[in-house]
Amino acid sequence: MPSKLDQLKTMTTVVADTGDMDAIRRFGVIDATTNPTLILKAARMRNYAQLLEEAVLWGVSHHRSTSAVADHLILKFGVELSKMVPGRISTEVDADLSFDIEGTVSKAREIIAGYKKLGVGRKRVLIKIASTWEGIRAAEILQSEGIDCNMTLMFSLTQAAACADAGVYLVSPFVGRILDWHVKNEGKSYTSETDPGVLSVRRIYNYYKAHGIETEVMGASFRNKGEIEALAGCDRLTISPQLLDELAQDMGELPRRLDAKHSAAHAPAKLSLDEKTFRFMLNEDAMASEKLGEGIRVFAQDLHALRELVSKRLQEAA
Repeated sequence: MPSKLDQLKTMTTVVADTGDMDAIRRFGVIDATTNPTLILKAARMRNYAQLLEEAVLWGVSHHRSTSAVADHLILKFGVELSKMVPGRISTEVDADLSFDIEGTVSKAREIIAGYKKLGVGRKRVLIKIASTWEGIRAAEILQSEGIDCNMTLMFSLTQAAACADAGVYLVSPFVGRILDWHVKNEGKSYTSETDPGVLSVRRIYNYYKAHGIETEVMGASFRNKGEIEALAGCDRLTISPQLLDELAQDMGELPRRLDAKHSAAHAPAKLSLDEKTFRFMLNEDAMASEKLGEGIRVFAQDLHALRELVSKRLQEAA
């Protein structure tokens, strides 16, 4: 019998949740998705020191700022990732723009233009944006310009419904961070079938399929292999190298758990959301509002740490 990873690939597009190119090459995934935390981790790895040095030399020779060099480094990672996967590369807009519609749109256009200069077309790129009200509005503008968006830091059906109304290309509802919140606040243990993160992604998937929404669903942020298995059949799943390896080593049977044909029986009613309703519903969901805020802070901190790393190397190279 083929491994669970091979079985998963027959029903779900498998995406690498890492900036580690060696891992991407090893598992033969379709897409790659990163965030500031993953890029920072990769930039500190000895294997990718050359990419950092190239970005620093580019910055010195072109008299660019620390932020511009950090942005260039992120693009360089994206270009290298694009050489290893046949599909899309997700690149994140700065987390400190999460509540800035115009700033997010401008940064996304800048990312697309930067990739174009480096030989990567917009159809190979997904712009990752936090699922705030402002982020969703920015994505709506970008989608109208033919720039596809991947909405991240998603913890609720409220966010997913608003993203669907905006016509975004892809949403990335989180699993593990939802589980973390419930374990911490309720002190319970969960199986894969009762895992609140798994149930959240299933709810979003069923909502989209039952209501004819074309936006794709990509489960993200997994804590264990069981969560992934419980979402087999989802449009896409973005998975860390450690869990990809566990799936590759497991030769057991992997049944499909999500199927658009059966979504109507489990779908929530269609939501109608204006800004006030969205903000109130998100506020009423303590888990979603807390994890969204926390996620933005962590990504902003790691982007700042990446810039500090670049700044140090620029000073050494001056």
